Amino acid sequence: MSELIKIVDSLENKISKLLHKLDVLYNANLELEKELHHIKSSQENASKTDSEWEEKYNSLKLANSMLGSNTNKTEAKLKINTLIRELDHCIAQLSE
Repeated sequence: MSELIKIVDSLENKISKLLHKLDVLYNANLELEKELHHIKSSQENASKTDSEWEEKYNSLKLANSMLGSNTNKTEAKLKINTLIRELDHCIAQLSE
């Protein structure tokens, strides 16, 4: 009978340890999920900032080429032609 009690005590002890490990892992998982969410948010913000700066850079590059910079005159002409085509398309749609 005492062997049975030892086995039951041993099982209770092991179950208690497993439950404790489960609790620790659950808490660690929650912390990792919070950290992942924070990192994703930071990455999205960095991506938005990067896009904004890239747009500003392209606008500045276009402005410089329109001011007489020799480096991007062809690019400026292409951009102007694209804008004119878009305006013509809008006017055509409005007149319909």
